[in-house]
Amino acid sequence: MAVDAGAAWRADTRRATGGDERMTAVCLCFQVHQPRRLRRYPVFAIGRERNYEDEAGNRKILDKVVDKCYLPANDLLLSLIDRHGGKFRLSFSITGVLLDELERFHPEVIASFQALAGTGCVEFLNETYHHSLAFLYSDEEFRGQVDRHRRRITELFGQEGETFRTTELIYNDALAAAAAEMEYRAILAEGAAAVLGPRDPNRVYEAAGGGGIRVLPRNYRLSDDISFRFSRRGWEGYPLTAAKYARWLHRLHGPETVINLFMDYETWGEHQWRETGIFSFLEALPGAILAGADFVFVTPREAAARKPAGVLSVPGFCSWADTERDLTAWRGNAMQRDALEALYGLEEAVTAKGDRDLAEQWRQLQTSDHFYYMCTKWCADGDVHRYFNPYPSPYDAYINYMNILDDFSRRVGKEKGS
Repeated sequence: MAVDAGAAWRADTRRATGGDERMTAVCLCFQVHQPRRLRRYPVFAIGRERNYEDEAGNRKILDKVVDKCYLPANDLLLSLIDRHGGKFRLSFSITGVLLDELERFHPEVIASFQALAGTGCVEFLNETYHHSLAFLYSDEEFRGQVDRHRRRITELFGQEGETFRTTELIYNDALAAAAAEMEYRAILAEGAAAVLGPRDPNRVYEAAGGGGIRVLPRNYRLSDDISFRFSRRGWEGYPLTAAKYARWLHRLHGPETVINLFMDYETWGEHQWRETGIFSFLEALPGAILAGADFVFVTPREAAARKPAGVLSVPGFCSWADTERDLTAWRGNAMQRDALEALYGLEEAVTAKGDRDLAEQWRQLQTSDHFYYMCTKWCADGDVHRYFNPYPSPYDAYINYMNILDDFSRRVGKEKGS
């Protein structure tokens, strides 16, 4: 249902100014996503079963995350915005995959996000609708998914997208140029040393790809201190309190400083359980940060209005995934590359078929999580992949996916590999 939840945002003139650049800015952005996981699909199901999704499992996980994270965190953020008189500002990037599931099963969560939009203190970003890797394989499909997501966000939250982020913060110069062509003012990127070199991550940059689009690099250390290390008892920063964390940020104060803290929204209550104290930390955090005399919160498009510290060139791809912060989380082995090439190789056949339901199923199969499950990394990265993997092994994920793709390819009249 279309609403005018963004009226307060459009009336807020601060969005165009970026605030006083003498103030140190903190920019919070949360990725909100749940994949539609696939059912176990053995080879003898090919040609027999057309339902590829684990509907019961997906619903069970969604219900859990709604109860543990989305509803309590949204309620808390709404109260914090009110408590701080609109000085607390933040942003979300919610995938179309999740929006569809929430609208179907949990419309109360959509309503809670709309309440946040109505404060004028929350920005909603755009990305690919299906949280896909389409930019790497099909310009037409990529732009179509972005346009669909942009329209969906406008419909639900009354905001015309001005900030873009790609799946898992994938970024390079060509992507920035494409976003600029689509009239985005800002784009999010990973802020690792391999991307920035000697540059300060706590600055706004202009993309080398042209178009004047601003790049907001993530401060990955400070972001990961919350999302990954908050409850880790062996970590030197444990226990992490809001006051301690704010002191770390306050040390970075200075004119033109923008500290970008980007993380999964599920950090609050799901990845870090309530029992760890994560909600108490969040409740105290805005006040602790704003206690710094020269600190303000800004949204990404407000940050983008600030003067860039220079031009940032990133010719190769980066992301926020794993220690390499590249594309190897999804394309690092032969199984992943084979699955991706087979999937996107069906684009012409799917388009020619002209069947909307088949096209939607093809797009659901693009969700990047399916390929993440096939990753064969070990050590710390492997631990993360295993935590999120519903399959016994990456090889099981690949076999299951390719069985489904075999069936799907037959339905569009193109045998896999032909």
